[in-house]
Amino acid sequence: MIAAGKKVKLSWIDEQDYEELYLLKYGEANPEWKKWDAPYFPLERKTFEGYKRQMAEKPACMEAKITADMQLIGTVAYYWEHEPSNWLEAGIVIYHPDFWNGGYGSEALNLWIENLFTSMPIPRVGITTWSGNERMMHTAAKQGMKLEGRMRKCRLYNGEYYDSIRMGILREEWDARKSRSLS
Repeated sequence: MIAAGKKVKLSWIDEQDYEELYLLKYGEANPEWKKWDAPYFPLERKTFEGYKRQMAEKPACMEAKITADMQLIGTVAYYWEHEPSNWLEAGIVIYHPDFWNGGYGSEALNLWIENLFTSMPIPRVGITTWSGNERMMHTAAKQGMKLEGRMRKCRLYNGEYYDSIRMGILREEWDARKSRSLS
């Protein structure tokens, strides 16, 4: 286990989770979660064997599962935007709509940011989303992330243009925020 909060637990993904994660991601033709997670990019379907191979090749520390009420509900991850300068972006997906708007994603993102700052010598954690995903922007802001960039009208979804949104928090901002909450 990586970390536990009041609502969620973050744990490393292992091979026994692959089937359940595969079904969460690819089990429905048009999953509800995909309408919020970069819906302007099509969900590229994979076979289960291809998915297992992809997961096995990925460094284990780059993605973790989110569980709540003993149920796997989503994942948190990071990817390198530019590894030589320690620039990474974090991501989160809550697959189950029953767990939207209840603070599960906020707590999971908080635990994941803490894990990234604790385990890596990075100066910043960022997220990239789109202006149609107000829940993600709100969740990031609750973690102290600030709007760092807005590329206007560059995401086309259902015939409408949206902005690409970049938000982030610096290590010193995270540490100061943590210190204030402990006082």
